[in-house]
Amino acid sequence: MTHSRIGFACQYRHSFRDLSIGELKLIESAFNPRTTTLRWMEGVAPQLARDKLVEVVTHNLEAQLRLIAYVAELPPTLRMLRLSSDLLPFYSHSKVSAFYQEPNIQSWLGERFCAIGTLARGADIRLSFHPGQYCVLGSDKPTVVENSIAEFEYHADMIRMMGYGARFQDFKCNVHIAGRLGGEGIRSIWPRLSSVSHNCITFENEEKIYGVDACLQLSDLAPVVLDVHHCWINEEDYIAPDDPRVQRIIESWRGVRPTMHYSQPQERLQQLGFSADQKLEMNRLLGLMPKRDLYGHSAQMWNRWTNEYVLKFLDRFDVMIEAKDKNLAAWAFYDEFVASR
Repeated sequence: MTHSRIGFACQYRHSFRDLSIGELKLIESAFNPRTTTLRWMEGVAPQLARDKLVEVVTHNLEAQLRLIAYVAELPPTLRMLRLSSDLLPFYSHSKVSAFYQEPNIQSWLGERFCAIGTLARGADIRLSFHPGQYCVLGSDKPTVVENSIAEFEYHADMIRMMGYGARFQDFKCNVHIAGRLGGEGIRSIWPRLSSVSHNCITFENEEKIYGVDACLQLSDLAPVVLDVHHCWINEEDYIAPDDPRVQRIIESWRGVRPTMHYSQPQERLQQLGFSADQKLEMNRLLGLMPKRDLYGHSAQMWNRWTNEYVLKFLDRFDVMIEAKDKNLAAWAFYDEFVASR
């Protein structure tokens, strides 16, 4: 993977905006996962709950295949995709996990995930996962740590079934450093993670406590994913493309092309007088709103100054777009990339 890539995360958005909301949802549902609730499953007969789970998982794996087939038809630069974490609902939950360990279910899942991995490799698509906010490997609460390890190993199981995880960073599974124990907590549980987890895990800087420097302290264990939006909030300015830490981040990938994450604050800033062509200065923003109001992601990559800034990284990094319009936002950013060449 030597050429630049621009990716999107988890969900498909349809581009024909002249359709009704119902029509759009119907089209998009074929590409996007569904789920159910544990409360509903506990409130119905066991066979009915089991049938529902099979139905949801069947849909999710077929939807993921369709989404990868869609990405396979995009230009090579756009062949990067974050898969949904919700493909197998309650996989690591004690009340449901036995279902997923049944031999016939294991065989079925192995076949379907193998098909997903085969299609992605054949189309040269770079894949990743991003376990959610409840995966807190650095917690000081033993129950949270146990649940977090189980949740991460759930992702590792999916990675393994797709045929990845045997080599360093043939698949990216990204987490934040979180919890009271932070990096030291992660080091303490590191030997308990599987070899697939060791090969795939990455650490991403976040907005509040564990920024770029905290992630670099774990770079001997795993690569660092630079999130420029989180860094902007944490340090109150954009990290310079030639900052020495950027080179250290690249080195943490040990020869594999690094991935960075890119998002922007919401478009409503334009209503407050912030132009799409100007740098978003933190001091001015904080005079108008609390910092937490900047956490939310925009629909599109509306601020052109920031786009031009991120394009300065694209010769060295692949860029995962984190925007509400998903693939449509990635397409628009790709158009700016092509225009800049």
